[in-house]
Amino acid sequence: MTLPGPGTLAWFEVATDDPDTAQKFYGNLFDWTFVPEADGFDYRNIKAADAERPMGGILGTSGKQPNHAVFYIVVADIEATCAEAVRLGGSVISKELDGVPALAHLRDPAGNHFGIFTQPGD
Repeated sequence: MTLPGPGTLAWFEVATDDPDTAQKFYGNLFDWTFVPEADGFDYRNIKAADAERPMGGILGTSGKQPNHAVFYIVVADIEATCAEAVRLGGSVISKELDGVPALAHLRDPAGNHFGIFTQPGD
């Protein structure tokens, strides 16, 4: 299986206080299937029919954050990409450099939220 390279839109996440309804809606609308993560929080990986790998996830927030959807782009270097985003008029919301994968949440100059991450092993 080939993993997406830098600059590729590679993941999306729907965060919601009602993950069961979101799963039913998106599953029925797009014929997606869902596989729950086994590490103790409500995260359901999304897989399209005939896809090799998951392409996104539904995060159950238990009402601890606003409902939202965000897309993620693969980058080679989190810190360098954050610095370039700021130079271009964006801002950094948060960084999680110790996680797998390492990721950051950013805003573009218009205030739109998006994420970046590095492939595990990069």
